Amino acid sequence: MDGSGTQYNPRTVEEVFRDFKGRRAGMIKALTDDVEDFFQQCDPEKENLCLYGFPSEQWEVNLPAEEVPPELPEPALGINFARDGMQEKDWLALVAVHSDAWLLGVAFYFGARFGFDRSDRKRLFNMINEMSTIYEVVTGAAKKQVKEKSSVSNHSSTKSKPNSKRASESQGKFSKPTQPKEEDEGLDEEDEDEHGETLCGACGENYASDEFWICCDICEKWFHGKCVKITPARAEHIKQYKCPSCSNKRARP
Repeated sequence: MDGSGTQYNPRTVEEVFRDFKGRRAGMIKALTDDVEDFFQQCDPEKENLCLYGFPSEQWEVNLPAEEVPPELPEPALGINFARDGMQEKDWLALVAVHSDAWLLGVAFYFGARFGFDRSDRKRLFNMINEMSTIYEVVTGAAKKQVKEKSSVSNHSSTKSKPNSKRASESQGKFSKPTQPKEEDEGLDEEDEDEHGETLCGACGENYASDEFWICCDICEKWFHGKCVKITPARAEHIKQYKCPSCSNKRARP
């Protein structure tokens, strides 16, 4: 099903991500703004029902596809049967978890079908991972994370850009050492000269004092935060940072 009666096949990473966002938005709408309508449609007296999200940001409660195998992976069956057997908030959270799993399944189904390589799959996952899950939105966990990020950002000037001494003590976890803004501009120039030859381990670009950097605690290479999908707020919660290359090495037997 695609909600429009026509076949829809995203073929690039960007198109698959756009498809993911549309389906996600539709399912979030069903479980939040349209929750009363969704609740009524999930009648336990009916047959196995599924919650579908469409690229058009619409949703639908319907029976599973009749064709076998289906054109796309199918959502969880029988979401209606548990509706009256548990508290509504717990039931909605359960539907949300299964919806998250289905969205990932559809996205990587397209990736496999159209031959995404390792780099494409990784990029797609990173794009998806930057978004809150449906479960986080429905249960309110996403709002809590936003508040925590806001709280951390209030101290970003001191935590995301430590001086050289603090950077060495914390094993270079946060951005490349820079002088505080109150310091003389001449000191900023010296800092640029000192680290100007440092290259990002991912893109190979030079160090710049106005960018957030993070250092791998294993190989001690520096990376642009944007290249490894690490924000200053996220870095605050990382005890030992391992770059993608070191993480892959440790995962191998």
